[in-house]
Amino acid sequence: MQPVMLTIRDQIAHVVIDNPPVNALNQSVRAGMADAAAQVAGNDDIVGVVLSCAGRTFVSGADIRELGNPLQPYLPDVLAAIAGSPVPWVAALKGTTLGGGLELAMACHGRIADPAGKMGLPEVTLGILPGSGGTVRLPRLVTMELAIAMITGGKPIGAEQAQEAGLIDAVAQGELVEAAEAMVRSLAPGTPLLDRPLRSAEAVDWQAEEQALSRKSRGAAAPFEALAALRDAVRLPADQALAAERERFLRLSVSDEAKALRHIFFAERNAGGSLRTADATPADLLRVGVIGGGTMGAGIAVALLLAGSQVRLIERDGAAAATAQERVADMLAESAKRGVISDTERQDALYRLGAGDNYAVLADCPLVIEAVFEDMAVKREVFARLDAVMPADAILATNTSYLDVDALAEATADPGRVLGLHFFSPAHVMKLLEVVRGRTTSARAMATAGALARHLKKTAVVSGVCDGFIGNRIMNAYRRDCEFMLEEGALPHQIDAAMEGFGFAMGIYKVGDMSGLDIAWAQRKARAALRPANERYARIADRLCEAGRLGRKTGKGWYDYADGKPQIDPEVTRIIEEERAKAGHVRRDFTSSQIMDRILSIMQAEGQAILDEGIAETADDIDVVMVTGYGFPRHKGGPMFMRAAALASHGKTPEGLASAVLE
Repeated sequence: MQPVMLTIRDQIAHVVIDNPPVNALNQSVRAGMADAAAQVAGNDDIVGVVLSCAGRTFVSGADIRELGNPLQPYLPDVLAAIAGSPVPWVAALKGTTLGGGLELAMACHGRIADPAGKMGLPEVTLGILPGSGGTVRLPRLVTMELAIAMITGGKPIGAEQAQEAGLIDAVAQGELVEAAEAMVRSLAPGTPLLDRPLRSAEAVDWQAEEQALSRKSRGAAAPFEALAALRDAVRLPADQALAAERERFLRLSVSDEAKALRHIFFAERNAGGSLRTADATPADLLRVGVIGGGTMGAGIAVALLLAGSQVRLIERDGAAAATAQERVADMLAESAKRGVISDTERQDALYRLGAGDNYAVLADCPLVIEAVFEDMAVKREVFARLDAVMPADAILATNTSYLDVDALAEATADPGRVLGLHFFSPAHVMKLLEVVRGRTTSARAMATAGALARHLKKTAVVSGVCDGFIGNRIMNAYRRDCEFMLEEGALPHQIDAAMEGFGFAMGIYKVGDMSGLDIAWAQRKARAALRPANERYARIADRLCEAGRLGRKTGKGWYDYADGKPQIDPEVTRIIEEERAKAGHVRRDFTSSQIMDRILSIMQAEGQAILDEGIAETADDIDVVMVTGYGFPRHKGGPMFMRAAALASHGKTPEGLASAVLE
């Protein structure tokens, strides 16, 4: 079947794109569109064209696989033919209209959208910018301020906002294609879009916009290139601005940044491969039990409620259950305040929540997720109680970030129904879910984990059992080496500055202060007896905790927070110098580059060990964990991608990392 079909009814040409799943503008679609435009131009009986798409969505972008290798006909040429058509084209937009799809819609002479439609230009998230007129056409339809926000930020807007802004002409009240047909019949000839003036461009403070981008971009180049292209739209005639935009697009499409972002784009979509192949029927997720109503348990409950599940939330006693219910209510209220859900949805979610202290009410929950304090004895007690009340076919999951899932499973009669589900805080916001497969975890338990990830719209990665699984194991490895660097001469603010300069939102010491230093301290003390006597160990963090410096919550940690912001504290420097002297190290200076080279080498070595041990399924999964859960800059692609790319540049590709190399 042809991906583009043209039919004529009552002098209206209907051009329908049918290229599932998202009607991407690949070479065959572009060729079909060019042919349709030529047929329309050559038929004097046609008075207008309705452009629509089969399936659930309008065009949701170009074919990412063609980036860096464009094929004729090129999209700008196709859009020029549509824009220059002797009869009007109206685009009927439904679902998501993104990237090249929105550029296609803007080349049409009218646009009408389904009420639930969303429109955007997210190219910067792939390290590129709109390359087919987006930076030139959009600010002629909407204000330059909104065009800057949409193009440099990449976030879509809804149909109602799009109509108010001028991006679309109407929101369909009835059947979309019929409404588009009525619109095309009523369109009168007007000034071509590229001949119209830019909207409110004179009000833009370009220097301020660039400064704002510097704070948000974390070193990514594409947002700045997009801003420069929008400024070209002001400085240059439309035809020259289009040519300049295309040059930027082609240059960026082969950049290292774009390759890295394409890598992580596909890595996220392919993550958790074994979850999709689990040969079993997953548990029903209509009712799910959650044990523990602290910050993490409440967040998991909220995630489930927002996905439509009923939640039975269990705490140790009635008072704790009431507090947990209030915590969930507060989280839902905050989501409503931020516009994530409506007030009706908030109330409906609360209606589906039940909180108490009786384990017996969990008996009809096919899945129960334990999220109590990170202590093996406490968790084993919970699993033993669950084993006594839950049906034999119920799946039992633990939200643990470090503990041995196999040891927890031993507290049950059937260890096969136990697995780990490591959520990230806040659990109803963070997208990553580490699914921990135990030694005997069943196919049904894994199938349930995969179904849960889809239900919650999370990116799931499978990990084997080890201390810290994938993400925390890597983070612990480089955190330990960062403390060795402190012993050798670096200071916390220098390491944080190096990481932030690389693209992390926050350096590791600011992160530690934010989460609380006592958590890692307790884990270090618990493992102290297992540490070999000759293993190198830095006591700097222990010294801070012993002094009551537990981070932001105590006002002091690696930094002093007397005025609310992290300030360098001479007391921390003194402790570091004392421990350096005890360790016998002579202080040396570190550059930011040396710090990051060392952090990356530790990340990559630990990642390779995780692969070699079979803990992670692929190198790509490790990148997904570090980018999605641990703040590794997305535009760098992940530590394993960087390692593979560096080796490939020297003509080497290590076994196990080939999948991370982009062709």
